[in-house]
Amino acid sequence: MAKKRKQSEKEASSELIKKKEEFSVERPKRTLLGWKDKDVEEKKQNDSPFFRNKEKVLVTCSRRIIFRYRHLMLNVVSILPHCKKDNKIDSKESKGGALNELVELKNCSSCLFFECRKQKDLYLWMAKCPNGPSVKFLVNAVHTMEELKLTGNHLKGSRPILTFSTNFDNDPHWKLLKEIITQIFGVPKDHRKAKPFHDHVFVFSIVDDHIWFRNYQISVPHNEIDKVDRGGLDKMTLVEVGPRFCLNPIKIFGGSFGGPTLYENPYYVSPNQIRALEKKKQAGKYAKKVKAKKRRRIHEETNALERDEFADIWKD
Repeated sequence: MAKKRKQSEKEASSELIKKKEEFSVERPKRTLLGWKDKDVEEKKQNDSPFFRNKEKVLVTCSRRIIFRYRHLMLNVVSILPHCKKDNKIDSKESKGGALNELVELKNCSSCLFFECRKQKDLYLWMAKCPNGPSVKFLVNAVHTMEELKLTGNHLKGSRPILTFSTNFDNDPHWKLLKEIITQIFGVPKDHRKAKPFHDHVFVFSIVDDHIWFRNYQISVPHNEIDKVDRGGLDKMTLVEVGPRFCLNPIKIFGGSFGGPTLYENPYYVSPNQIRALEKKKQAGKYAKKVKAKKRRRIHEETNALERDEFADIWKD
């Protein structure tokens, strides 16, 4: 028969177990590359004096998008190496919640959403997720790389130089748009798919309250005679690559895909209103023709011509 432990021995053993639990060090996690220590990694991330850009952009579109706008979206994906492409999404009232969830699942911080309506009009959403702000644009003057057949050809995955016209510093809403565009279109330096040099330029310029986008390759002669030194900008040339498009800002929201309106464009006219006015003009032309016929009939009745004397002779 086994002897029972005394109460004092039980208490002493429990105290020893507690002390061991207090002073025991957690074992580091094992990964495929070896042992991983949490504290060392956190210290490295927090103590680093340099800012590391971890921007990732989710690019997606709505259902029933036409081929031309889909090609534009694919061109944007090809010039942004730090983006992730996803499946089409239904453009309903609840699209904001679905897109925010998708952005979180894909581990992204921004979103470009191409929304096509009536298979005619293209809207572009630029959003910082999940807290905002977000901007809604109407996209005009769309020209894809396949349409233009331009001679420029930069390396895929290279980092672009972003240039903005001086108009972006005039008003606060243009400054906000400049910051959003810089964060979304600026490729991070240490991204795994990005090349560590610059050979093309993204140009954003404001003309008639519209943002015009152009993409140029920096062409430098590489002959031994015409070798360019540092700072020799006279021999460098810009060759357009594409795509081209124009952004007409509609609204700036405080949240992601919604929220309080920070800015509303007073000069914006929706494409539906433009088409309605054109229909009215066409209807007005038909109404003018009908009125002109009535006036001529009344004029002919009131101003009847006198009977010709030679009409009977010619009949005989």
